[in-house]
Amino acid sequence: MDAHQHTLENPFSMDEECTNCDALCETRSNVVHGYGDVGAEFVFVGEMPNDAADDAGVPFVGDDAGERLQSILGDLGFARSDPDALEPELQNAFLTYLTRCRHPERPPTDEEVVTCEPYLNAEIRMINPQLIVPVGQRALEELAVEYTTRRPDSFDVDDEHATTIRGRGFELVPMVELDRQTDAQTEAFVEHMRENVFSRDYRQTKGRRSR
Repeated sequence: MDAHQHTLENPFSMDEECTNCDALCETRSNVVHGYGDVGAEFVFVGEMPNDAADDAGVPFVGDDAGERLQSILGDLGFARSDPDALEPELQNAFLTYLTRCRHPERPPTDEEVVTCEPYLNAEIRMINPQLIVPVGQRALEELAVEYTTRRPDSFDVDDEHATTIRGRGFELVPMVELDRQTDAQTEAFVEHMRENVFSRDYRQTKGRRSR
């Protein structure tokens, strides 16, 4: 964790009582803002909180999908806690979503994604990572609009999984949705990160923060 950071949960003190989307205010338990190291070189972006994350107020925790991601983070040296932790101990990684509130019966609308976009943009701008991991097709398409020159509909997360996409200011390494990700796909992602990403020393370009 960044040496000057006091909390991993919502470290930028974003609005925890957001009322921008009336329909979501009625169905959520928590506004789930980002969680992790504000000095991270790696940001993981999902589509929306699942039921367990909504209950905990922490992204990617409390179910099999969250445990899969936390296991990946542990394998990559980003997590020092067990995969089932509800408050994972992270370093050099930040977890967040396109939208911060959960509707239990449907995915986010386009309008809700746009409404939440300033939160995500602010987190990315303040963290200034070297690489973003879009988790799932929706996250990949939305981030492609902002950070690549390709049409969003030209991306397929199954084809792009565990590959590096050159973007504008960032690199993207897409990941298949955690709830349908196979063990082989998980292994491929970890291998790609170790052999093709970690081989380059990102810390040389982010010396402004100590670990």
